[in-house]
Amino acid sequence: MTAEGDPVEEALRAERRRIRRRHKARLKAAALGRSRGGLTVKTHLATDRRCRPLSFVVTPGQAADSPRFAAVLDRVRIRGPVGRPRTRPRAVAADKAYSSRANRSYLRKRRIQAVIPEKKDQAAHRKKRGSKGGRPLSHDAELYKERNTVERGINKIKEWRGLATRYDKTPTSYLAGLHLRGSIIWLRSLRPT
Repeated sequence: MTAEGDPVEEALRAERRRIRRRHKARLKAAALGRSRGGLTVKTHLATDRRCRPLSFVVTPGQAADSPRFAAVLDRVRIRGPVGRPRTRPRAVAADKAYSSRANRSYLRKRRIQAVIPEKKDQAAHRKKRGSKGGRPLSHDAELYKERNTVERGINKIKEWRGLATRYDKTPTSYLAGLHLRGSIIWLRSLRPT
């Protein structure tokens, strides 16, 4: 047994704390986060109807999807033949994970049609409030059927093994790989078939 004020034991504890802090700082710098599968990264992206990526945001694996909604849409830039790039799509189709007041007000403010169904618990809360709960939300069912383009776009990106397994150690090099793969997808889509 060691005494409470043993300087060797205190030095070992301080060294372990320093190593833990350094490990956490490295994980944060690499945009890695904890999830059930271990250390992971999450890629948030927007695609057009032809499964071509429009913007990317990389976050640690435990980060939620909904708070990154506005950041992804803010990075969308579509160049036309002349003039400024288009930054505002006509409609945004997303799944129920993005059905929040903040996301809907963001889309309303930018005059973008929201094609996002309402969650059951949100609908129940609205109904419970009665006339103060507001009107039921509606969405275009035909446009909503096309929301799988994001999943298909992710599958096209993951055809590159380096991106599917995240061999890159730094978030900047991983994001550069995402942009490179997105450029290849765009170039292949422009090629005549």
